[in-house]
Amino acid sequence: MEIIELRNRDELFEKAIQVFWQEWGSEDNYSFYEDCIIHSTSGKLPKFYVAIEEGQIIGTYALLRNDINSRQDLYPWLACLYVKEEYRGKEIGSKLLQHGLEEAARKGYKTLYLNSDLEGYYEKYGWRNIGVSYGLGGGDIKIYEKDTSLL
Repeated sequence: MEIIELRNRDELFEKAIQVFWQEWGSEDNYSFYEDCIIHSTSGKLPKFYVAIEEGQIIGTYALLRNDINSRQDLYPWLACLYVKEEYRGKEIGSKLLQHGLEEAARKGYKTLYLNSDLEGYYEKYGWRNIGVSYGLGGGDIKIYEKDTSLL
């Protein structure tokens, strides 16, 4: 398995947009994902990554300035962590999380954040629950953080 930044693999670009949108989007917001990924090719953030095995995208994650939540003071955010169902249970999610921490550290960030409603998943990898953030619809979701300096 190889984890790559999308800007480094033009031949995967369109397929990757489809994967991110199908997992995280809705029928009304394809343009949102397409625009985000197209404009992630320069600067530190945002960045989109894919895990590749035998030419197929088997997982994803992104590093973002904000994960569309109320905590605008916290950044960067790890978002869009996804592993295709048939590849789950093989520690690919763990490898994507570690890769995200390493990328954030390389970019000079000391802490990485994420939102999730999963129970127990991120804690087993050393992420700390530090409270909640609120989305546009008013609901809340847990915030996790992990220091990149622990690598």
